[in-house]
Amino acid sequence: MKTRRGVCYSVAPEELRRGKRRKVDQFEALPDDLVVSIFAKLSASADSPSDLISLLLVCKRFNGLVIDPSVLSVASEKCLIIRAKKWCEPAHRFLRRFVDAGNVEACYILGMIKFYALGNRPTGAALMARAAMRRHAAALYTLAVIQFNGSGGSRHDRDLRAGFALCCRAAACGGLDALRELAYCLQDGYGVKRSIVSGRRLLIVTASLELEYHLAPAAEEHVHVANQFLSEWFFTRRNTLEEKGLRLCSHEQCGRAETRLHEFRRCSVCGLVNYCSRSCQALHWRKVHKTECMPVEQYLDNAAFAGPD
Repeated sequence: MKTRRGVCYSVAPEELRRGKRRKVDQFEALPDDLVVSIFAKLSASADSPSDLISLLLVCKRFNGLVIDPSVLSVASEKCLIIRAKKWCEPAHRFLRRFVDAGNVEACYILGMIKFYALGNRPTGAALMARAAMRRHAAALYTLAVIQFNGSGGSRHDRDLRAGFALCCRAAACGGLDALRELAYCLQDGYGVKRSIVSGRRLLIVTASLELEYHLAPAAEEHVHVANQFLSEWFFTRRNTLEEKGLRLCSHEQCGRAETRLHEFRRCSVCGLVNYCSRSCQALHWRKVHKTECMPVEQYLDNAAFAGPD
């Protein structure tokens, strides 16, 4: 039944006899599984955590349906953005809720935070392994870097073969960083039998894939939420790291820091920059370091020629 203004009313027989009318909320008539499906689509395409959090404030029904595991498990990477300066226990609980729902991105992000930023190595590695089991390329590659460097342990804890195997799995899942790392491992014989020809072929494949990505419409350089968090976290704690003698990876978009002294490799020419992996070294060389790198002797000669400030 409709009024002159077009508002729908459902009139029960008893209420009709009494002259009463009850307004029906059309949204309340939708089944819960349909609403949850709509929220899952929104969660998977969200651009920020506020897109999902704002739904919690709408009504009591929304509050209950938004936290459904089927909604949280498919939340996008951008929906899980946490700023390092705002890290606190509620932020940890926020990520933990997504982890408990089985969200792969949340497992990787919280694993990176715990392993590198908070120093909880076993829990962080376990969370990243949980994501790696779901074929998460970034998690597989990070575990490979940990194996290559022996992160969280001593130099003798490095396992080059395990790192190479993890790189292979990450590359098979579409990880460009892992594919680039594989190429340099083959060229240098690092964790695998040396094959310069195979390494160069992989580098050509990697370059073609990068070119295809950058030429795609609306393509922009992507830095993962976990790497953004680590970069912000260690930027404000750089002095503390230096006091401990630890170094950051010189590739600005990486964010990883050493877990022990002399874990990362230095540039063999200038010795002024450090890298957690060969992939970071190649990217930083291409973008920045090739215009700055010079032998230490030449650097000292230039400094002596310039004289004291």
